[in-house]
Amino acid sequence: MTVNTLRLALLFAVASCNVASCNSEIYLRDGVTDGDTFYLADSALVDPDPVLQSWVSYSLTRSACQLQIGGKNPARATSFDCELTARRHLLETWIQHIADDRTASDPYLDALNRVHDAGFLAEYVAHFLGKRQWRIPPDIRFADFDVWRRENLRGHKIVTRLTGSWNYARNTNVFRNCGVAEPCS
Repeated sequence: MTVNTLRLALLFAVASCNVASCNSEIYLRDGVTDGDTFYLADSALVDPDPVLQSWVSYSLTRSACQLQIGGKNPARATSFDCELTARRHLLETWIQHIADDRTASDPYLDALNRVHDAGFLAEYVAHFLGKRQWRIPPDIRFADFDVWRRENLRGHKIVTRLTGSWNYARNTNVFRNCGVAEPCS
């Protein structure tokens, strides 16, 4: 088993736990950090807030995808499919939470849910989050999305929250997995 495969397996193990989220203080505020291993913040495993739990799902999905892309610095890896999959997991988690708690509300996640319901999630990701190096599928309906967006997303601000950070495995002694500290091998 390669090191990246092991890291990916650990991330999926964390993702498959019924993980809770974290306080907003642990969100990365300075953008992507460098590294080859994604570390979930300790408090991400104990805070039950539905908005934050949704962002934990996003963070784990995105970081697992970045590890699959690989390279010398997976923290910088990006693709259209990776971001679209992570946003889908974000929404799926949010939809589960609002089904359980009808009082849960978040302006960004509620807007993203409307985008999804209108059938424009791929267009949203390409339009708002697109990078030059991404391969955008040819069936993206930019014109239709633009008409819908002008009417339904006026003043919309994109939000991305990572509930952990990247570092190099060789620079740290511990990987936290579902709240249990284990030595790195």
